[in-house]
Amino acid sequence: MGSSKIKKGDNVVVRSGKDKGRSGTVLQVMPKQGKILVAGINVATRHRKPTQENPQGGIDRREAPMAISKVAVADPKDGKPTRVRFEEKDGKKIRVAVKSGETIDG
Repeated sequence: MGSSKIKKGDNVVVRSGKDKGRSGTVLQVMPKQGKILVAGINVATRHRKPTQENPQGGIDRREAPMAISKVAVADPKDGKPTRVRFEEKDGKKIRVAVKSGETIDG
């Protein structure tokens, strides 16, 4: 499949939608669906009926998947959105921020 430009644990900035401008950490990437899950972003609310497992019931808030095209990797230097390119260093393929030239991978 090759390397993905956005990976779990990356800091990303939302480029469009109701959470535009906000940033968070990637919890999960779903490349086949073209979706991404970001901590604290695109939070959906579900009202739950009381059940035997949860006798109280109540309101459940959790992150919903969003389109991967709506987010961009945050530049390690200033936190602003940037594109990502791949470079080879010491025989290893690494991700580099286009804006600043900083390495994204450790």
